Amino acid sequence: MSINVFKRIEEKYLITEEEKQKLLEEINSYIEKDMYYETTVCSIYYDNDNNDLIINSLQKPIYKDKIRLRSYGIPTLEDDVFLEIKNKYKGIVGKRRVKMTLNDFYNYLDGKKSFDNQIMKEIDYLFKYYVLKPNIFIAYDRTSYFGKKEKDIRITFDNNLRSRRDNLRLEYGDKGDKYLDSNLYIMEIKTLGGMPLWLVNSLSKLKIYPRSYSKYGTKYLQELKEMKIC
Repeated sequence: MSINVFKRIEEKYLITEEEKQKLLEEINSYIEKDMYYETTVCSIYYDNDNNDLIINSLQKPIYKDKIRLRSYGIPTLEDDVFLEIKNKYKGIVGKRRVKMTLNDFYNYLDGKKSFDNQIMKEIDYLFKYYVLKPNIFIAYDRTSYFGKKEKDIRITFDNNLRSRRDNLRLEYGDKGDKYLDSNLYIMEIKTLGGMPLWLVNSLSKLKIYPRSYSKYGTKYLQELKEMKIC
């Protein structure tokens, strides 16, 4: 088991395939492929029967939490996964996660295994306070880059978003219903500080502007509309 703690600024953009290619052409000399350049990100988000966490998140409060179990690719029971608390406070994104095998995670849920660290104490509290259970599976295909000189800059492009409400186990594969146009990408720019000038200028030149986007929240709102609730 290992522990990771991150705190950074994240900006999201919804862009087309054409905009993505133009931006990569503009910034090509400043970036290089991440060591995990191409991967499929699979996540199970935890919530309760009232959907309290996602409803709170969509109301854009000053502070919000999300709990998810994440893997890169489809794991076996012996592969590592990440149990994460992701929060946002006044625009700063924090992520605290614990790496463990998928089998150890299931043993934790069944009360057969415990972990003695601060992050797991927080997760324990949230699971019990909200009565959390697996709520939705979301997967997408990601390509990643980072700055050649500015190593704290990471740029990711996610597309082929898909989700399911059944078979909520990571080892069951990455199949699901697609819910974002295949021509669209969610670009995220993640940095510990401000963006470098070359990136700011390229975004401005192409008229690419940030916008709020939640993969979980978007799917939840789509489902509400389908049920004619909103």
